[in-house]
Amino acid sequence: MQIEGELIEIYDTEQVSERFRKREFVVEYTTNPDYPQFIKFELVQDRCEGLDEFSTGQHVAVEFELKGRHWTDREGKIRYFTSLQAWLLKALDKAGPPPPDDDSRPPEGTDDLPF
Repeated sequence: MQIEGELIEIYDTEQVSERFRKREFVVEYTTNPDYPQFIKFELVQDRCEGLDEFSTGQHVAVEFELKGRHWTDREGKIRYFTSLQAWLLKALDKAGPPPPDDDSRPPEGTDDLPF
């Protein structure tokens, strides 16, 4: 999956356990300017340093996986959680990528239609 948006927040790397670390960041995703969405992603393990080259305010593309897990709490109740695990960030121009060239139309004045 991929979305594009503005990088709003970058958090420090968190050492969750002896063998696991993560780093979170927030992207403002705007499909409707009246209702922007603030989406929190995480990078894990050796991908945490991938955020070092970015700064807030940049327009980025985020490629990620939707992850879901469950665990049993101390009372024996099953709990569920969802995470958006990013695996690639790309910096984009504010204007976004240029539109593709449309070579399917002939240049003006060159159509050979009889009407």
